[in-house]
Amino acid sequence: MTEDLSPAERYAASRIRAAEEATALHPFRAMYDFDLDPFQIEACEALEAGKGVLVAAPTGSGKTIVGEFAVHLALTQGGKCFYTTPIKALSNQKYQDLVKRYGADKVGLLTGDNSVNSDAPVVVMTTEVLRNMLYAGSQSLLGLAYVVMDEVHYLSDRFRGAVWEEVIIHLPESVTLVSLSATVSNAEEFGDWLDTVRGDTAVIVSEHRPVPLWQHVLAGRRMYDLFEESDDGRGGRREVNPDLLRMARMENQRTYNPRDRRKGKTVREADRERERRQRTRIWTPGRAEVIERLDSAGLLPAITFIFSRAGCEAAVQQCLYAGLRLNDEDARQQVREIVEERTASIPGEDLHVLGYYEWLEALERGIAAHHAGMLPTFKEVVEELFVRGLVKAVFATETLALGINMPARSVVLEKLVKWNGEQHADITPGEYTQLTGRAGRRGIDVEGHAAVLWQRGMDPQALAGLAGTRTYPLRSSFKPSYNMAVNLVQQFGRHRSRELLETSFAQFQADKSVVGIAKQVRRNEEGLEGYEQGMTCHLGDFQEYAAMRRDLKDRETELAKQGAAQRRVAAADSLEKLKVGDIIHVPTGKFAGLALVLDPGVPAGRTNGHRRGLEHHDGPRPLVLTAERQVKRLAEIDFPVPVEALERMRIPKSFNPRSPQSRRDLASQLRTKAGHITPERHRRGRAAAADDREIARLRTALRAHPCHGCDEREDHARWAERYYRLQRDTRQLEQRIEGRTNTIARTFDRIYALLTELDYLRGDEATEHGKRLARLYGELDLLASECLRDGVWEGLNPAELAACVSALVYEARQADDAVAPKVPAGAAKEALGEMVRIWGRLDALEEDHRINQTEGVGQREPDLGFAWAVYLWASGKGLDEVLREAEMPAGDFVRWCKQVIDVLGQVAAAAPASSGGSTVAKNARKAVEAVLRGVVAYSSVG
Repeated sequence: MTEDLSPAERYAASRIRAAEEATALHPFRAMYDFDLDPFQIEACEALEAGKGVLVAAPTGSGKTIVGEFAVHLALTQGGKCFYTTPIKALSNQKYQDLVKRYGADKVGLLTGDNSVNSDAPVVVMTTEVLRNMLYAGSQSLLGLAYVVMDEVHYLSDRFRGAVWEEVIIHLPESVTLVSLSATVSNAEEFGDWLDTVRGDTAVIVSEHRPVPLWQHVLAGRRMYDLFEESDDGRGGRREVNPDLLRMARMENQRTYNPRDRRKGKTVREADRERERRQRTRIWTPGRAEVIERLDSAGLLPAITFIFSRAGCEAAVQQCLYAGLRLNDEDARQQVREIVEERTASIPGEDLHVLGYYEWLEALERGIAAHHAGMLPTFKEVVEELFVRGLVKAVFATETLALGINMPARSVVLEKLVKWNGEQHADITPGEYTQLTGRAGRRGIDVEGHAAVLWQRGMDPQALAGLAGTRTYPLRSSFKPSYNMAVNLVQQFGRHRSRELLETSFAQFQADKSVVGIAKQVRRNEEGLEGYEQGMTCHLGDFQEYAAMRRDLKDRETELAKQGAAQRRVAAADSLEKLKVGDIIHVPTGKFAGLALVLDPGVPAGRTNGHRRGLEHHDGPRPLVLTAERQVKRLAEIDFPVPVEALERMRIPKSFNPRSPQSRRDLASQLRTKAGHITPERHRRGRAAAADDREIARLRTALRAHPCHGCDEREDHARWAERYYRLQRDTRQLEQRIEGRTNTIARTFDRIYALLTELDYLRGDEATEHGKRLARLYGELDLLASECLRDGVWEGLNPAELAACVSALVYEARQADDAVAPKVPAGAAKEALGEMVRIWGRLDALEEDHRINQTEGVGQREPDLGFAWAVYLWASGKGLDEVLREAEMPAGDFVRWCKQVIDVLGQVAAAAPASSGGSTVAKNARKAVEAVLRGVVAYSSVG
């Protein structure tokens, strides 16, 4: 080709080549055995030009290469690069990748668990670690040139998202920021904000998947394509497969009519037989059947997402019982060697407790589960074997989709509904994209496959909507915290801190949303003028008449509410009179019917992870045994009318609410004792509105008003009602505008006022107590600081201290109201009780300052559910005994222990010096040593 060029053109081409070869990107590209995609090149060039970059691209598209180029630039320029990730597993994985490329001497790791070569020029860390370094003014920040924030879309996370914004806002101006995100629909908005707070930022968005993804539905014996291309002359639109639509219609059709009952039994039987035959053609295939089918179609390795840990474990067992074997003898031998090498440090007695042999058998067959309840070492082994192709079927919860490098040829979704911590909810388009994004391995697969299992009532159009919506918006979850407020004021003073918080992405989004609301207000005001004309009456002032009608309606509603409130007070009074052994009739709700009172109220200081302030604000909550053998704690909402004891019966001392047999026996006695009693029907008294003078006055005034006699009165009234509704909506919009302006700063002001009242802040300075709080990070930072301040933990031994600290971090996955958690006796029990009392005081103080936990600010109630387990472990008890007592999987136990260790380290740093007679710092360090042993200490890094 160059022979066809003129000398001048050849010279120009050689100049361009020379310029390209002089860039840092040229040798970096040579490190890969594939050429970079256009979006990667564009991002790397912007980075080398000195710009920050935001890269939004699908899962598996290779956006981390841009982060690795930042590492390359830092090493080339003699600077430092911090590579941050949202989870420790991802940090460990990235650390291993970078060590392979640059050597162990140049790469370090900092997570809550590990510190490896922390002074290296490249350090991989969790985002929280970097946040803590920024607030502490760490010397490690000197010479920092680049920060890579992998999975930056995590700032939407309502629990941890604020950390990402804190880092972005507080990083020194000299640091270039590389933000890597999943595809989001408002990348430009996020880029605009980054431009505002970080300077010149290039936004690179790629919708292209390097490996095409095919969507399927598995139903009966077939795997149907979700879409079919329709060649209608308009560019080949994707239409939902008509076979799926036909199946959905067929399944939803009623196959017999209730009126057919008159025609006799034979018709119904024939219809039902027809229905059975139809449904045999479209069933939901079993888990082992799905894997066999994928294997025969050459679509393994596959990840099946099941939104339940127990479901993942059950799926593995079902495949084993079905005799599924996906590995040959060679692969089995390789699996055994790798597993034995990775688990060599785990004692034999612990292996048995951890279910090692059953786990190994499944791995040898090429099958595994992957979820947060597993031991971290076990999860890492599964990940390694899957990447090597030695595990071909993984049943996982959605946590696997969070950035861990485990691509597959196929992804299967069992259901499109998952538990979100509060309720079963449909998965979002963003979650669907994240999960199915694992399908298709770059450089290995020509195409990826995502299959959803057919379920009764499935809507193919809704599934197509999920699959077709490639993006989801990034929403800030930023909220100031006590620790954040103290650290900011300590560094910048109150005024500057307020200004910094107003630069958050949360405030940026709130301010932008106000523009649209203001336009709506203007439109509403124009509408009000039209409605005002429509209600004009020739007989008099109809606005005045309409206002009187409204006042009458409001007064009647108010009296009705007062009556309901009085009934609630009477009901609460009646609940307070209940005693253990009373038999009552629950009038309404899910547990309506006969019930036996096991506990008439809420014991002081009980904490079971239920919602904040329950016993303080919701009145008595009797614990009852229903006639259907359920033990439940009821609330006032279950008693709209007063309740009385129908009978009494003795509760045996041997009664155990957790024993099904015990509940069955006592419920049987309850039915025998009171099953024949019919409760008295509660009679309501005369309505208050009948004797109310104000209502009588308003009715008289209405009849006397000139507009009352208008022939078009009701037409005018309809216009007046529209006017009133629109006026009310307009006022609400105006309040929203007022509420969204400076929202973050207002929350900061409330936190500042509370901390000033508690003597943590004075003006622009932090007191000694404030400096202690500045070293305590976590959801219950203020409670921890108050416990140190009041000496609650003085004199506790290391195991007792670990038990108390566990209440600051642990949160039960599901509230258990039936039984109070077991706690260590003696000094630890007293200290835990005092912690709950301090929390109650702080809770009341937060209410006074209008700090609302439902908005993500404030202190939740400490949960004592892990105190006994960590106490036993720190006391040297064996794993078998501790897991039995804890009633939780090994992975959960290890995770909570590591969080306890993290906070114990913070307590050791923040506690008063031992020279002053305090034992807390010394015992916190001893507690770390006591907890960091056995399975808790096993780690694949460092």
